[in-house]
Amino acid sequence: MKLIDSKTLLNLAKAYSGETQAYTRYKFIEYGARNEGYNALSEVIDKVVFNEFNHARMLYTAIQQASPKTIENIDITGGYPFKQKWNLVENLKLAAEDEAAEIQIYKEFEKTAKEEGFEEIANLFRMIRDVENCHKMLFEDLHNQLSTGTLYKKPKAVKWKCSGCGYEAEGKEAWDMCPLCKAKQGFVMLKLADGTC
Repeated sequence: MKLIDSKTLLNLAKAYSGETQAYTRYKFIEYGARNEGYNALSEVIDKVVFNEFNHARMLYTAIQQASPKTIENIDITGGYPFKQKWNLVENLKLAAEDEAAEIQIYKEFEKTAKEEGFEEIANLFRMIRDVENCHKMLFEDLHNQLSTGTLYKKPKAVKWKCSGCGYEAEGKEAWDMCPLCKAKQGFVMLKLADGTC
């Protein structure tokens, strides 16, 4: 079977569309975090944004290998989430849910690619799925910490570091303002849960 005639090509196009939309949704969340003064949180989310960009890039590259000619259009139908509003805590929870849905979708796409004989594309779907699982865990952790007020408070003393100037200090809580550069608390680097990718 040729890729150009396959269901796998349609799945690549759906995945590409999904990744570009995730890129934009997470850019909105990153913007919201930065707007609310959570600079270090926005930097963590920005890394996820860049991951989604690269997923889209690799999917687009796979699509382009389907034909030496220009592919004018791939007609796809798919449902995509539009749940997020302008609430940072809720958006982190919804992002984790979106990632969980993507994991299931990529399992199906991988299965179809294998059945149609496209092992390399099946591996692409699997690898992206593994990263999306890391994103899910990250968003769950960030949501949990922000919603419970533990983003900058821990039960035991930890080392806090300012992302602005590199100043470090130990304590159960991060400072409100960096003693060295006077950056606000939102510049304190985050302590993510163990096992978070």
